[in-house]
Amino acid sequence: APFGLQLTQAPAFYYATLVVFGLAIASIGVFVRSPFGASLAGTRDQARRMSALGYNVWLIRFLTILFSGFWSGVAGLLFIYYNQFISPQVVALTTSAEALLMVISGGSGTLLGPIVGAAIVVVMKNVASAYIERWNLLLGVIFILIISFMPEGLVPGSVRLWRTGWQALRGKDAASRPASQQPEASR
Repeated sequence: APFGLQLTQAPAFYYATLVVFGLAIASIGVFVRSPFGASLAGTRDQARRMSALGYNVWLIRFLTILFSGFWSGVAGLLFIYYNQFISPQVVALTTSAEALLMVISGGSGTLLGPIVGAAIVVVMKNVASAYIERWNLLLGVIFILIISFMPEGLVPGSVRLWRTGWQALRGKDAASRPASQQPEASR
């Protein structure tokens, strides 16, 4: 048992996985918002400029892949511990496409986006497949709708819609007030 924990019971495994998930999200959040995360964003956008500024672009990329590989390994460990078995289907193209679908549909540039995308795909896979034989078709239609109306993903698209709606609502509110109640800057 890892760290002396008996994870054979479902509730114990659930809470252990929840703790690992929380640690992963917290560490990734710190990683992205740290100065190293800023240098990573700079390397992604302008690698030559970062190199000219004296940053070791190769080392930044290497450490990022190392960090990503660590959390991928932890996820794989939890997957194997949960299933007690691994088959070739796990590394099939459909599994990789499913993971990519999760990230793209939720929003790849955010921390919350892949979580939302994963929730959508898992719910579709587990709930819709019980009622609809061709649930993959329904998932494909939902994915096409997301890409058509929110190409940046659900989370950034929802934030954009919320801000647009809020600004429109505030604009209507300001326009409906009499001129004497308007702020000085808008007169």
